[in-house]
Amino acid sequence: MFKIFRYLKDSKAMVLSIIVLLVIQAGCDLSLPQYTSDIVDVGIQQGGIERATPEIMRKETYENLTLFMTEEEIQSVEPYYTENSEGNYELNTKDAQVLDAMDQALGMPMLILESLQESEEYDFGQMRQAFESGMITKDQMLNMRNEAEASFGNMSESIIQQKANLFVKDEYRALGMDLDAIQMNYLKYKGIQMLGMAIIMTVASILVSLLAAKTAAGIGRTLRQNVFNKVVSFSNAEMDQFSTASLITRSTNDIQQIQMVEVMLLRMVCYAPIIGIGGIVKVLNTKTGMSWIIVVAVAAIMVLVLILMALAMPKFKKMQDLVDRLNLVSREILTGIPVIRAFSREKHEEERFEEANSNLMKTQLFTNRVMTFMMPAMMFIMNGISVLIVWTGAHGIDQGNLQVGDMMAFITYTMQIVMSFLMLTMISIMLPRAGVAADRIEEVLRTEPSIHDADQVRDEELKDVKGYVAFNDVCFRYPGADEDALEHISFTAKPGETTAIIGSTGCGKSTLIHLIPRFYDVTSGSITIDGIDIRELSRNKVRSTLGFVPQKGVLFSGTIESNLKFGGEWITDEEMKSAAEVAQATEFIETKKDTYKSPIAQGGTNVSGGQKQRLSIARAIAKNPKIFLFDDSFSALDYKTDVVLRKALKEKVADAAVIIVAQRISTILHADQIIVLEDGHVAGIGRHEELMKNCEAYQEIAKSQLSEAELKGGLAS
Repeated sequence: MFKIFRYLKDSKAMVLSIIVLLVIQAGCDLSLPQYTSDIVDVGIQQGGIERATPEIMRKETYENLTLFMTEEEIQSVEPYYTENSEGNYELNTKDAQVLDAMDQALGMPMLILESLQESEEYDFGQMRQAFESGMITKDQMLNMRNEAEASFGNMSESIIQQKANLFVKDEYRALGMDLDAIQMNYLKYKGIQMLGMAIIMTVASILVSLLAAKTAAGIGRTLRQNVFNKVVSFSNAEMDQFSTASLITRSTNDIQQIQMVEVMLLRMVCYAPIIGIGGIVKVLNTKTGMSWIIVVAVAAIMVLVLILMALAMPKFKKMQDLVDRLNLVSREILTGIPVIRAFSREKHEEERFEEANSNLMKTQLFTNRVMTFMMPAMMFIMNGISVLIVWTGAHGIDQGNLQVGDMMAFITYTMQIVMSFLMLTMISIMLPRAGVAADRIEEVLRTEPSIHDADQVRDEELKDVKGYVAFNDVCFRYPGADEDALEHISFTAKPGETTAIIGSTGCGKSTLIHLIPRFYDVTSGSITIDGIDIRELSRNKVRSTLGFVPQKGVLFSGTIESNLKFGGEWITDEEMKSAAEVAQATEFIETKKDTYKSPIAQGGTNVSGGQKQRLSIARAIAKNPKIFLFDDSFSALDYKTDVVLRKALKEKVADAAVIIVAQRISTILHADQIIVLEDGHVAGIGRHEELMKNCEAYQEIAKSQLSEAELKGGLAS
């Protein structure tokens, strides 16, 4: 699972940029609830009056407040008020720390002064006169303040602030100030700030999405490239280890899973801790006394997550194997449709596909149902938490310990914290499946090809290839097999000569010819080209000397020209046409409207088997190699085309070594050397006439294919 995080190491700059943007986004997101709280508490309830410290107040009001202030409090307030021409006191500072201290100093005296002025029991005017005449001392006034504070009970600072702001509002009204204008100006100011935060948050979110998608796409591209390069380097042994369907699934579906999760990681997993921690800090600063509700919410979510993961994780691990199985069955059915129809097995194959499809569907349904259950459960928890906050907060508001805006902000912060855990929950459920996909991709990338180039290659010694191919006591055993497929094979194929390999089905003919281009490496013995062991040459060098025509003709989507020039861009049009003429392909190429520009469908499905085979042969000839390998490549040709093609080929490649694997004796009757294989070992080597005299295995093959007249030499070329 940690592999998914490791894929990000090559995108450090992009990840760092995303984290910075997420911090900006989270900062804006976390600031919005406080703006909402300010609009409700200050803008609406307090009429836009933000502080207990008045911007301006009457001299009389200031003197009345000082009656209930300590000397220390007076010293923290007095330097910051200046008397104007009208005799009122104007605030002369904007320092936030100073204003906070002034709010603390003025808050309680304002409450006491307002309560005394509204009281029917006390006459504040007489009290003021008594103080000025010396009948009441400063200490007595402060004692009166202490008694008033005790009567207020455990009133929170926010409530004291709110009541002090109402005092300021009355003071502004007494001064004739437009309170509606003050309120609207405050609401507009806060609204513009909220809008600015929302715009910044939106831009940051868009940039995060863009960078995350770009980063994940880059990771997907790199993984696909790495998997493709690795698969191309595989020998036949590794290709046998991984099925084609599985490799396709790993290159597409598995990498897509990782790419999708990488986007989620960058957008959600990085964002969730930032918003969660930030929300907790904000909640602690609200001082609502309801922090325990968050603990309850997080605990409920964790229980839900653990239950869902216990149910879903095994199914996610199984799902990728079921996708593999469905792809395998689909591929077999689609490629084998002619055989299926010929044997009337459509019903059986439909049932086989239905089984694979149903198994995958059931697993996906189960995981989807689990995921579907998660969202309602999360919403139930979130709504339950909201109700709990409102119920608890209502009691605090009723007791005067909490403001409505603070409760609203607390609800929003709590939901943000819960949502952060929800995001982590969603990714925690997706991670196991992506982890399985990463393991499957890593399995391919970790697989080392069994065939690789030597540390020191001898390519320079093979600049001028002559074409001598020698098998020296070669033995070969397939990986995991108990017996050798080829035993002690020794022969030499010379340039200008045709070496034919014949034998019964399964005797190892194709295996033998596949050893030359190093599709497999010999188990013991050696194969040399011009006296140099092919294992001491680079694979590219070995294969550049060969013109290989497989048993089953393979064409690629494109045109006839692109297929014939597949051997290299250096092949000219003249060489291409000459090769097509030798391969007897011009007769059908030139009948097409676009001749060599005619399209070839994927797999060559728009040409016949014989045409496909002739194009494959022409492709090898156009490369003009020194060694030709024909793996039963003439079997799809009719007898007449076979004879004409071999005659033209002999003239064209007179200086090259030709090695032919054949089923038909007529194809190799006039070969310079015929090697007869029987159960993996050489049963005879020689020309046709020699083998007819001294090789029983060859005689049996000849008698099964040729008439008496042909056996006596009637098959002259």
